[in-house]
Amino acid sequence: MHEVAEFLFGQYRGYSVLQITLETIAVFLGIASVILSKKNSILLYPTGLISTIIYIYLLYDWELYGDLVINLYYFYVSIYGWLLWSGKYGNSNDYLKITINSRRDYLKCALIFIFSLIFVSGIYLFLDRFDKWWAYADIFMTGLLFVGTWLLAKRKLENWLFLIAGDVIAIPLFYLKGYTLTSILNVFLTLIAIYGYVAWKKILQDKKSIPLQ
Repeated sequence: MHEVAEFLFGQYRGYSVLQITLETIAVFLGIASVILSKKNSILLYPTGLISTIIYIYLLYDWELYGDLVINLYYFYVSIYGWLLWSGKYGNSNDYLKITINSRRDYLKCALIFIFSLIFVSGIYLFLDRFDKWWAYADIFMTGLLFVGTWLLAKRKLENWLFLIAGDVIAIPLFYLKGYTLTSILNVFLTLIAIYGYVAWKKILQDKKSIPLQ
């Protein structure tokens, strides 16, 4: 039992109690946010924003500036999604229903994915992060999550597919980076995202629209 605990949490030996506590809070808020998104609830955004803010603070404290910039993107898209879902941006009627991607949406997804690859690669080059093999997988994972987060804001069914793929890749990557709790978080996020995809697909098949909760 001791060996298992050491394998999973030995990386936290040099962390402060505050850092571990904050990461734990961020993990639970992250799980809550995905559960709320599965339920099609607008509360996913304030919950997710608090989690993201905590991670931004921790990443700054750990001097992981590349991951910090990526989380700033998540913060911006969360604000954008919150405004869309609340009807305070654009035509609110367009965002009350779950829909599937059009060809134009897939084109936008491709552009966001390509932009994210270039953007994150630039950050990693500047910070000299390509000395580790997992940096390339990290860039690919970030591209998937960038697209998935944007599609979630648009209430597109396909958001779950991108988030599932990104979360699966994130599980070993966050462990390698030394974030065991966040790695465990992504296990739960993957399972919830699968359930979310099934739930949203059923809504589409039933031709129903769940109002904001």
